Amino acid sequence: MPEQSPFDLTEGDPFGPHTLPYGVFSTTEAPGLRRLGVRYGRHVLDLGALPDALPDVVPAAHAALLTAGTLNPLLAAGRPVWQEVHAAVRTALTDPAHRTTVAPLLRPLDDVTLHLPFDVADYVDFYSSEHHATNVGRIFRPDDAALPPNWKHLPIGYHGRAGTVVVSGTPVVRPHGQRKAPADAAPVFGPSTRLDIEAEVGFVVGTPSTLHAPVGLDAFREHVFGVCLVNDWSARDIQAWEYVPLGPFLGKSFATSVSAWITPLDAFDAARTAPPARDVPPLPYLDDTAAEPGGLDLRIEVRLNGEVLSRPPFAAMYWTAAQQLAHLTVNGASLRTGDLYASGTVSGPEPDQLGCLLELTRGKGPYLQDGDEVTLTAWAPGPDGVRIGLGEVTGRVLPALEHPAGAPA
Repeated sequence: MPEQSPFDLTEGDPFGPHTLPYGVFSTTEAPGLRRLGVRYGRHVLDLGALPDALPDVVPAAHAALLTAGTLNPLLAAGRPVWQEVHAAVRTALTDPAHRTTVAPLLRPLDDVTLHLPFDVADYVDFYSSEHHATNVGRIFRPDDAALPPNWKHLPIGYHGRAGTVVVSGTPVVRPHGQRKAPADAAPVFGPSTRLDIEAEVGFVVGTPSTLHAPVGLDAFREHVFGVCLVNDWSARDIQAWEYVPLGPFLGKSFATSVSAWITPLDAFDAARTAPPARDVPPLPYLDDTAAEPGGLDLRIEVRLNGEVLSRPPFAAMYWTAAQQLAHLTVNGASLRTGDLYASGTVSGPEPDQLGCLLELTRGKGPYLQDGDEVTLTAWAPGPDGVRIGLGEVTGRVLPALEHPAGAPA
C-alpha cells in the first residue's frame, strides 16, 4: 500500500486548512535549532523555509518573522501581517500547484519535538465561569453567599507567574508549601496532598498597547493573536491556607501548562456565540450588547489516565475574552507582546461538565496522585461543518522532591 500523502487528511481532521495553528519545533538532526511551524493534520510545515521555497506566495518582507525561534516577532507584527501570513500558508498547503515544492517541508508530527511556542511576558488568570465560581463558593463558604458581591460587576482575576508557564508534556512536580486544615492548631510544611487541575482557555496577546491607554472591546481582535488550552494546576490545600485575605499565590505559581499550538483567533469566527444572559447590567466599558458575539463555542474534554473525566463547555462562560482584556487594561495597564491571559476554570451546569477535581468531588477528593496524567483537548465548530482543533495539554504528576526547608510532613 503506498504511503499516504501528507496533503490527504483523514476525514474530520480538526487540523485542516481552516485551523492551521502555529507552534515551535526542533528535529533530531538539529535539536538546538528551534523553528516556527504550522500544524497540518499529522504533519508540521517548516514555516521558516517557506519564503525561499515559494517567494511568490510568501512575501520576502516576512522572512525574518518566520525564521525566528519563537512566535514573538510574528505576534508583534500586528493583525494585517497575521492575516497575510495565514493566507499564504493556506495557499501553500491547498494549491495543488505547490505540492511538489511544499512536500519536503512537511515533517511528521511524531518526528519533531515541540516547545513553548512564545516567550510569555505576563500571565493573568481570570475567574469567569459562574458555575465554577458558585460551586467553589459553596464548598469554601457554605454559610455565606456563593458569589462575592463584585463577581457580576467585573471579571475577577489575579496575576500569575509567567516564568512557570510550561509547554504540554512537561512533567509537573508535586509542590511543597504550608497547609493548615480548619481543625489543625498550626500549619505544617510539606508536599501538597490536594493537587488539582483547572481546565481553561488561554488568549495570547500579539500587538502591545500603550501605558495609560485602555483597550476597548472593539480593539480585541487587533491585540489578541490566538487561542490555546491551559491547565492551571492548583494545590488546593496550600491555596486554602494562603489566599485569605489576598488571592492565589504559591498554590498556583508552581506550574501552568499550555498547549504547544496557538490557533489563530480568526479561525473561530464560526464558533462565536452570545454569552449567557446577564442579570446585572455591566458598566459601559464592559457592555458588549452592541458588539459582535463575544462567547466561543469550544468543546473541551478532560481525561485522567485516559478516561474521560468531564466535558466543560466554554460557551457557558459569563465573562468573555474581550471583556477580560478590557478590564485588564481599564486602569491604564499596558499589554506586551507575549502576554497570556486565561479564562479561569471552565465549568457547565451539569455534573459531567465540571472543570476541576475540587468541583467534581465537592471538595472531598480524591485529588491527583503521583503518576497521574491529565490531558485536555478541545474543538470548535468551523465553516461548512468542519472542526477547528486546539492543541492538547498533557501533564504527568511527579513525586515531590526532597526539600531543604524541612522534611515532608
